[in-house]
Amino acid sequence: MLRQPLLMIARSRRIKELVTQLPVSGGIVARFVPGERTADVVGATRDLVSDGRLVTIDFLGEDTLDQHRADATATAYLDLLEALSREGLARSAEVSVKLSAIGQALPVAEPWGSEATDHTIGAKLSLENARRICQAARSVGTTVTLDMEDHTTTDQTLATLRELRKDFPETGAVLQAYLHRTEDDCRALAYEGSRVRLCKGAYNEPERVAFQDRHEVDKSFVRCLKILMAGQGYPMIATHDPRLIKIAGAFATRYDRAPGTYEFQMLFGIRTDEQKRLAGVGERMRVYVPYGDEWYGYLMRRLAERPSNLTFFLRSLLSQK
Repeated sequence: MLRQPLLMIARSRRIKELVTQLPVSGGIVARFVPGERTADVVGATRDLVSDGRLVTIDFLGEDTLDQHRADATATAYLDLLEALSREGLARSAEVSVKLSAIGQALPVAEPWGSEATDHTIGAKLSLENARRICQAARSVGTTVTLDMEDHTTTDQTLATLRELRKDFPETGAVLQAYLHRTEDDCRALAYEGSRVRLCKGAYNEPERVAFQDRHEVDKSFVRCLKILMAGQGYPMIATHDPRLIKIAGAFATRYDRAPGTYEFQMLFGIRTDEQKRLAGVGERMRVYVPYGDEWYGYLMRRLAERPSNLTFFLRSLLSQK
């Protein structure tokens, strides 16, 4: 019941101003975000890798409407990849990138006489920045996964993925099971060499495009997972749900998938014991680790996914007064 209100609150400027006064090192923020600096996330990565887990890192930010900021975000990824390489962590840690953070939503005015649209400008800029990040990732021996955002960006994100895979076929995709379209997208992406992260989805989507009932979302997740596990690609199973983890294991047996031909993914700070258990029994277990000062939207989506965290969050907020 709290999911929709929390996602709506995530858009409130007033609440954002209040919440972002919290130090990232305090309370519930630190539970989900290890810090704001590159050094913070590199340290967290080192700890996770030493414990047998893999990592994917997200430099937080989205809906960027300024070209300088979009370029700066891309540069932050280059700096991160260089730091990971220096520390010998690059082969155990890839990066996750939101196209809206590197220019996809940029509203740039075009010169007179141009037929290009603002949307095209943003798409070109985000593709250019994504290429820079993919090249840097390849040079240090790792990969990039394009994060999926709300449904209005799905087609453009998949179009960018197709362009990137012409030169960087290792680029990963994310599909969200709560969207009605996702089974078809899974079929289209279940080919050899394709890397697909399947998650439930965390945005506030309308009924016309997304399942609203959590049981329907779960059933869609299972249908999509079956397509990916039966296909020729590399499924990345992003869930904390014990039932879905068990089902994934059953599909691995059914389709003769050996450990290493798929992986599990979970969020930093959630079900840590289960992450360690899966890694301990020989499964590839990757942790999604966000960092940076633009953590507000990410935090609110995590609260919406697990409203039981709300009490902890409010206690942290009140303790700052």
